[in-house]
Amino acid sequence: MYEERPARLAGAVLWTRTALAPVVSGALVVPDGCMDLIRADGRLLVAGPDTRAYRPTEPVARYEGLRFAPGDAPRLLGVPARELRDRRVDLADLWGGATARRLAERIDEAPDPAAALEAYALRRAARTGPPDPLLRAVTARLRAGRPVGETADALGLGPRRLHRLALDAYGYGPRTLARVLRLQRALALLGAGLPPAETAARAGYTDQAHLTRETRALADTTPGAYARRAAGQAPPGAPEPAGTSANSEIP
Repeated sequence: MYEERPARLAGAVLWTRTALAPVVSGALVVPDGCMDLIRADGRLLVAGPDTRAYRPTEPVARYEGLRFAPGDAPRLLGVPARELRDRRVDLADLWGGATARRLAERIDEAPDPAAALEAYALRRAARTGPPDPLLRAVTARLRAGRPVGETADALGLGPRRLHRLALDAYGYGPRTLARVLRLQRALALLGAGLPPAETAARAGYTDQAHLTRETRALADTTPGAYARRAAGQAPPGAPEPAGTSANSEIP
C-alpha cells in the first residue's frame, strides 16, 4: 500500500509504501526532477535524480521516504546532485558511517519512522537556510513550459551559468530538466483522462509521435498504456500509474 502527504518541509512530500513481506517492487520509477531520502527496511539511502526509468531490484517490506522539491536536496544533503544522477546511494557513503548510523538508530527508535525522517529534515533545513529563490524560479518557469533560453534571460543568467547551476542543483542540464518536467505534465494529463493527441498539444510536444518517443525514452511506457492503466482498463501486468512516490512510480 502506498500513501503520501505534503511534508512540513516546503515543497517536499512524505510517503510510505508497505507490503506484508519483503518483495521486489514491480514499480517503475519515472524521472520527476526530484531526489529522495529513503528508509528501506531500516537502511537509509538517497535516490538521485533520474534521467531514465528505474526499476527496484531488492526486496523491501517497508519504505519511508521524503521526496524533496526539485533543486532542494543538494543543499540539505550536502552533495551536488550531479554526483548522484541515476544512482541509489547509502547515506553512509555520503555522510560517513557513524553519522548515518546515529540517524538510523534515532529513526528506528521513533514510534513513527516517517515522521522522524521528516523532523530530521526540518532540523537540517533550519541549519542550512531557506531554499534558493533563483532555483525556485528556474523550476517554476521550466515546469510551466517556458523555453530554456527565455528562462536564462528572464532570470539574468547566461546559458553557461544556468547549465552549471542546474548540474549541481538538479543533477543534469536545464534542457534535460525541461524534458523531465514536460513528461510530468503529460503524465498528469493522461492520468486525468485526456487523449494522447490533446495531451501532446497541451504539454508542449510537437505532436503525438513526439510524446510517444519521449514517454518511451524517459518512462519506458507509452501514452496509451499509461492512460489505460489510469482508467483501470489495462490487462494484468501492464504498466500503470500510481501517483507519485520515490521519484514518480508506474507499477
